[in-house]
Amino acid sequence: MIKTDALIIGAGPTGLFTAHQLKIIGLNCEIVDNLDKAGGQCIELYPDKPIYDIPAVPECSGEELTNNLLAQIKPFNIGFHLNERVDEVKKIENNWEVKTNRGKVFLTPNVIIAGGVGSFEPRKFAPKECEKFEDKSIFYAVKNKKLFENKTISIFGGGDSALDWAVEFSKTSKVNLIHRREEFRGAQATVDKVLQLKKEGKIELFTKYQFKSVKGVDKLESIEIKNDDDKIVELKTDIVLGFFGLIMQLGPIANWGLNLDKKTIEVDTEKFETNQKGIYAVGDICNYPGKLKLILSGFHEGALAARACFKLARPNEKYRFEFTTSSKTIKNRLGVKSD
Repeated sequence: MIKTDALIIGAGPTGLFTAHQLKIIGLNCEIVDNLDKAGGQCIELYPDKPIYDIPAVPECSGEELTNNLLAQIKPFNIGFHLNERVDEVKKIENNWEVKTNRGKVFLTPNVIIAGGVGSFEPRKFAPKECEKFEDKSIFYAVKNKKLFENKTISIFGGGDSALDWAVEFSKTSKVNLIHRREEFRGAQATVDKVLQLKKEGKIELFTKYQFKSVKGVDKLESIEIKNDDDKIVELKTDIVLGFFGLIMQLGPIANWGLNLDKKTIEVDTEKFETNQKGIYAVGDICNYPGKLKLILSGFHEGALAARACFKLARPNEKYRFEFTTSSKTIKNRLGVKSD
């Protein structure tokens, strides 16, 4: 059995920063994630996609953000338990007993759920024949941007991911952007950029079209798309990218007696505590009035949840807020020499 002040479920950006906040106030923590590496959606779905809303960082990729967060907590030697899923959470007096699918048992007064949207997998193209081209020429995420350079790429979708990658790949490749509607769901600035690139001949745009079929034997040769009037267009293409959203599965979390609302967990905005004392939810999985699904919001949520953990982990001590710029105690924990 592993005893710890707090157990974080989820090693995405919010979980990693929450671990940092726990450690600088003197609490121990362990991190469990069902993926085989830290980074969550940033690594699994868009490691090369530019991120623009991290304060004081004009632009970074999901991989860069993850690496920086890991570097930030490296001095603390936090225990990671990757490729493990939390299956059971049970109350034992003033602690939670947490069991994983690999038989590990944690005992802790605080459990912080930072599991993003739970387990997820992309929605895929319906035709069965697409399966043989998956991870070869049909993809649902971009994990290595260089594989897509100097190719003809057909991108399906109307949200931020489809638009962002259409703009990005138009710099090095021929891009077809296909969407089943005329209206897009992405940021207006990106929509405007796509329309400008269309005028410049750098993006071929097909609205009110949907995927119909693929052609090719050992190698993808072309795809067929069909519009609302049943007009069929064949497009020669090297690579197909589908961005149709994710299928979300909360998994065992759904059975923990939490206050769930449409696959999110309702929390207060003081401690980000759920309806179960000592269980908190931060990041995309939590919900409250005014919630914004931004990484920076998750950082704020994790910081407050970490402070709330102190009361349960150290009931006989009073938490005293200190600025990291001036506290000798915190500087010692961070391994920074005081002036």
